[in-house]
Amino acid sequence: MLFNKTLQYSSYKDYYPEGWDWDRIDECCSNPPESVCERQDFWHPDFEPFMCDSLDDFNTYLGYEIAKEIKTARDNGQKLALILPVGPMGMYRWTVFFLKDWNVCCDHVYGFNMDEWSDAEGNTLPPEDPASFQNAMEGALYGPLGELSVPKDQRFFATKDMLPTYPERIAALKAEGAKLVTVYGIGRVCHIAFWEPQFAKEYDSDEEWKKATHRVGAVLHPLTVEQNALTSFRSRTPLVSCCANTVGPGLYLQSDRCIGGADGAFGRGMQWQGQSLWITLRYRPSRWLTSTFMPALPGKLFFLKELAGPLEADTN
Repeated sequence: MLFNKTLQYSSYKDYYPEGWDWDRIDECCSNPPESVCERQDFWHPDFEPFMCDSLDDFNTYLGYEIAKEIKTARDNGQKLALILPVGPMGMYRWTVFFLKDWNVCCDHVYGFNMDEWSDAEGNTLPPEDPASFQNAMEGALYGPLGELSVPKDQRFFATKDMLPTYPERIAALKAEGAKLVTVYGIGRVCHIAFWEPQFAKEYDSDEEWKKATHRVGAVLHPLTVEQNALTSFRSRTPLVSCCANTVGPGLYLQSDRCIGGADGAFGRGMQWQGQSLWITLRYRPSRWLTSTFMPALPGKLFFLKELAGPLEADTN
C-alpha cells in the first residue's frame, strides 16, 4: 500500500513529471537522519550542508553568510552580483543586523531578484502590492539597510522588461571581475527560483537545459502553487498565480558560490521539505529535479535538523 504501487490507479499518474524516478526518490529519503551530511562523490569539494537546530539558528547563520559575502567583496574592492530569493526570508533581518554592526556600505552590490509572480504574458504585480516579491525585498533588506543600502539603480526585479536584461547585466559585471553569488531556497518539486521540473522535457540534453537563462510567464507546477498557498498565502489557493517570471539555470549555475536554505517545517512534527532536501543531497544531478545541481557547486546549504527525519509516518 505504497505510492509507487498504487500510482497507476490514481489521478496522479499524469500529474508528476515523467522524468522522476520514484524508487530512487524513496531510496534518497530512506537514509538515517544522522547520515544527512555524509559527503557524496558528486558534491563539489567546497560544498557543505550545514545543519541548524532551530529556526532562530537557521535565520542567523544564513543571514551572517550573506552579510559575510557582502563584506568580503567590499574588503576586496570587488563588485558583487547577488541573485536573491523571496523564500526563505527570515535571514534578511540578520543580514541587515550584521552589515549595520560592521558599518558596511553596499554600493558595490547589485541585487537581482530571482523571480516574481506574473500572468501568462509576464505582467507582474505593482511593486507596492503586499504579495509582490519586490515589495518583500524592499521591506526586508533594502529598506532596513538605510543609508548603507544597495543603490536603487542597482536593484533589479524580475519584471517582463527587466528580467530579459539579466544575462547581459550579469555578464558585464563578471567581465569587470564581479563575484556572482546565488542565494536560494528549494521548492517542493526541487525547483530553484521557479524553474520547474516539467521544463526538462523541452530540452534535448542537460547541456541545452543549462543554457536557459530565464522565462517570462512560466507555468508553475501544481505542487508549487500549493506549496506557496500553504507557506505564503495562509492556505488560500485562489490568491496564488499559476505563472511567474523566473531566472533559469543559465544564470545561477554560473555562480561563484551558492548559499541555500531549507526551513520548511510547520511545527507539531509536520513539514513539507524533508523529501526535497534529501533528493537535493542524494539524487545526483538531473534536469528533472533542478536543486540536484546545487551540491555540485561551491557553497553552503543550511537546513533545519528536523527535515533530516526520519521521514516516516507520524499521524498528526
